Amino acid sequence: MKRPTHRSIGLLALGIVGWAVWPEAQAQVTRLLPRPEPVAETSLLMEGLAQANFRGLNQNLRQQPGDVESWVFIRGQALLVAETGNLLMVRPPRSGGQDAWLEHAAEMRAAATRLARAAAAEDYARSRQGLAELANTCNRCHQKFRITVRIPLKDQ
Repeated sequence: MKRPTHRSIGLLALGIVGWAVWPEAQAQVTRLLPRPEPVAETSLLMEGLAQANFRGLNQNLRQQPGDVESWVFIRGQALLVAETGNLLMVRPPRSGGQDAWLEHAAEMRAAATRLARAAAAEDYARSRQGLAELANTCNRCHQKFRITVRIPLKDQ
């Protein structure tokens, strides 16, 4: 049998020390990484981002946009609503219904993303359809969580 060398003993000792401090080192790294955390109230997100951009979409899609800049702006408004869905996922209700909340926020994100894609394609019919779908998605969530605000879709 071979006698252990100083090098192999040193490597073994280093491995044991590394194994012993790994959980603490892992915790240190975890503490240093930024995590999403809510800053604004949910009602502010809804009023300032979701509803404001929905009203803008409703106004801008009353008639077919005539230029590329208008379509780009509409797409941007839809994407802001989609990102609001992501922000809502960070704010599930504390009193229950977290799964439903996450599902509705994901539906909002998906509907707004489809609307953004329709706007990117400058497809007026699909954009109007996407706007109606988004309004219905918002209203289903509001109904589920007993929010009295209804998202109206204005006729052309």
